[in-house]
Amino acid sequence: MRIVLLGAPGSGKGTQSQRLVERAGIPQISTGDLLRAAVARGTALGRQAREAMEGGRLVDDSLVLGMIRERLGEPDTRRGFILDGFPRNLAQAHALERLLETLQQPLDAVVQLEVDSRELVRRISGRRTCTDCGRVFNLLTSPPPATPGESCPKTGGPHRLTQRPDDNEATVAERLRVYDEKTRPLIDFYRARGLLRVIDAEADVDEVTRRLARALGAPALRAARAAKSATRRAPHRTSARRKAAPAKSARRRAKSATGRAPRRGKARAGLRVNTRGKSPRTRAGQGRPKGRPR
Repeated sequence: MRIVLLGAPGSGKGTQSQRLVERAGIPQISTGDLLRAAVARGTALGRQAREAMEGGRLVDDSLVLGMIRERLGEPDTRRGFILDGFPRNLAQAHALERLLETLQQPLDAVVQLEVDSRELVRRISGRRTCTDCGRVFNLLTSPPPATPGESCPKTGGPHRLTQRPDDNEATVAERLRVYDEKTRPLIDFYRARGLLRVIDAEADVDEVTRRLARALGAPALRAARAAKSATRRAPHRTSARRKAAPAKSARRRAKSATGRAPRRGKARAGLRVNTRGKSPRTRAGQGRPKGRPR
């Protein structure tokens, strides 16, 4: 499936994206990760992005779309992808729509994670990120695992947690205001295209995962039913043809041997059919047919 996750900061998009990656086997595409990776690799788009960031400018949407295009060309996106953090406004949504139409990879669903603003403030203040692997945790809702077997995949040791500079109550109100102004209009944009699914994300992480799975299950179920129906019809027709073919072949062989097609139906037990128009004769030693005089 090709999915966009929408939601205010702190709504749980990152956590649910990670779970979708594990369950559905499709990659998460984060524009922030793409920018950092392109800069680190020194690609042409990465160099342009570095110049913009070092000059204190926002990275142009055209650069971000170019990175998304490159990422969607990789083999692991053939089964689908999860876009997290993009688009953020209507201009980006229109540009993404045109890009996906060109690539013939239209979206299957857009999920809006709804959370009350007071809960968002509480969540954001407890959010932490591992500096090594980039995994996002929340001290209140999804703390890092304490078992040794679930250590950081990059270092093999405990996750080194840091708090983003803007993950504090002083800046949350401004971030939510920007979200309401710029990103919330995307809800109506995708609802008009029949793609929107809204879930209540103000619950524990496992329950939100179940709600997300139910919201995304409808398109997959329709596709599975269609494939199942097609599979059922095809063997039925093939089987019918296979059954009819031997019967037709037998009639053709009989016709070629006698010069005419044999009668359909079963002959009376103990009698053989005389094709020259004479009355039937009994087999040797079985007497005459009933009704004939001796």
